[in-house]
Amino acid sequence: MKTLKDRVAAITGAGSGIGRATAILMARHGCHLALSDVNETGLAETARDCKALGVNVTTKKLDVADRAAVHAWADEVVAQHGQVNVIVNNAGVGLGATVEEMSYEDLDWLMGINFWGVVHGTKAFLPHIKKTRDGHIVNISSVFGIIGVPTQSAYNAAKFAVRGFTESLREEMDIEGSGVGVTSVHPGGIKTNIARNARMKTGKEWGIKDAAHAAADFEKLARTTPDEAATAIVGAILKDNRRLLIGADAVMIDLVQRFLPVSYQRILIAGARRQRNRGG
Repeated sequence: MKTLKDRVAAITGAGSGIGRATAILMARHGCHLALSDVNETGLAETARDCKALGVNVTTKKLDVADRAAVHAWADEVVAQHGQVNVIVNNAGVGLGATVEEMSYEDLDWLMGINFWGVVHGTKAFLPHIKKTRDGHIVNISSVFGIIGVPTQSAYNAAKFAVRGFTESLREEMDIEGSGVGVTSVHPGGIKTNIARNARMKTGKEWGIKDAAHAAADFEKLARTTPDEAATAIVGAILKDNRRLLIGADAVMIDLVQRFLPVSYQRILIAGARRQRNRGG
């Protein structure tokens, strides 16, 4: 895509964080918006800020794990806006738990949003976007879609899956000459509410006092703002990037994985052991 002006973008998880910042920046580019989130209060605030920039905005309370609801929303967006050029599959949740202590219910919950939500959004919007021959699909993976991390097996599984799904889709779109670009996005630590809203099962034996302390520790490490992430995402759409690393930490993690594809695990193991010892 060469421009976002007078195009239509749908964004999930638009009530806060990266989703909100991306919506506002797209509105500044003159892009009309279809926004969704489970958080109606945050969603209304994002819509208000975007409407103030002079673009058309529609909103939908939406659980991206609900396949039928996502497909219905995609049809609704086209009915309301006349077309849709971009989908940003951004909605996501967190879970801290070892494989042993993690419940199937929590795993299903996370995969339903972080993986299936991306699949639902992609499949629901893809036929509509292809009709424009001027569109883009943005799927939010993570640096945890590049490396495995202790107590993050569910999150890793979803984000690795999003990466593979997205890279395959990009290849298919290029082979078809569809006019649809696809970007796999890998943010590092971003100052959002995902850690505070995460389900935390791992406890003191891993050096974690409680969910609030875990979130506070994450926020100390999160160096990139949602606005910076949004700038990178919009830039990737306009430049048609296949892959986007957001933040210096993401770039470093990617390099470590490239040069130490197996040995990086020993570094993480040593760090986790030190954390467990402090917690014990």
